[in-house]
Amino acid sequence: MAIGIRAHDLVVKDDTPESLADAASREEFQTVQLAMAKSFNVGGRPGMLNPGLAHRIGQEFAKRNVRVSVLACYDNIIHPDAGARAMALARFKDHIRFCRDIGSSIVATETGNVNSEIVYTEENFSEKPFMEVVDSVKRLVEEAEKFSVMVGIEPGVNHPIYSPETLSRLIEDVQSDCLQVIFDPVNLLTFKNHENQAEIFSKALDLWGDRIVAVHAKDFTIENKKVVTVPVGEGLIDYDFLMAKIARLKPELDVILDEVRPANTQDSRRFILEKMTTHNVNIWPAPTRH
Repeated sequence: MAIGIRAHDLVVKDDTPESLADAASREEFQTVQLAMAKSFNVGGRPGMLNPGLAHRIGQEFAKRNVRVSVLACYDNIIHPDAGARAMALARFKDHIRFCRDIGSSIVATETGNVNSEIVYTEENFSEKPFMEVVDSVKRLVEEAEKFSVMVGIEPGVNHPIYSPETLSRLIEDVQSDCLQVIFDPVNLLTFKNHENQAEIFSKALDLWGDRIVAVHAKDFTIENKKVVTVPVGEGLIDYDFLMAKIARLKPELDVILDEVRPANTQDSRRFILEKMTTHNVNIWPAPTRH
């Protein structure tokens, strides 16, 4: 297994691919989830990406033996404004076309929101937004199939695909092997269901564990009846349970730290490394330092 991080959670000296790749190597991450628009303001406008730019970005990471595990293009793919939705899908398709030039094979997103902003609302859980997600994902998968790229869908309670069952239904409706899963366990939890995490995670792994292409590592506690993110290892997630199951189901899977603060980066990395060691996971070597 390799330990990675969302690239925009790293501390960098400037917004260049070189600086970002240096930071990942310095912090001893073997892989990153790269959101180009967040890390160096690239890819926000459809048509901006091109082979030269994509190769340059990918080569800077490759020089340092850091992989781009996931190319992130998280957007509201069911935006209530038709123009904004079309723009979101166009951006994602751009990422699909140049994904392999950067060195990845996965472009990832969550499934949007009935509102223009991503917020928790049970309006997301009705049939209409679900069918809108199906339509958008089918369009993205159709493009991905042309370029032999995977679309990674991340389920979460702030979106229409909010549970193991709704993601299973989406997979059934879309019917494509290019549709895969980014598994963020915390994103499936609420105040009401968090005490049933083992049951929820087991259901998820039973239904679509074979499609997981990366797992996010973060942690949570409950404050004022809300799920609040805390440093990995300091919350309520049962990482022994998760690591044991994931290691058996998906050997060598990339584990990506998510929503980590700079002050906690190394403690979080060491915590995951310890869990990997405890469960006899094969661990990738640290990247080359520059």
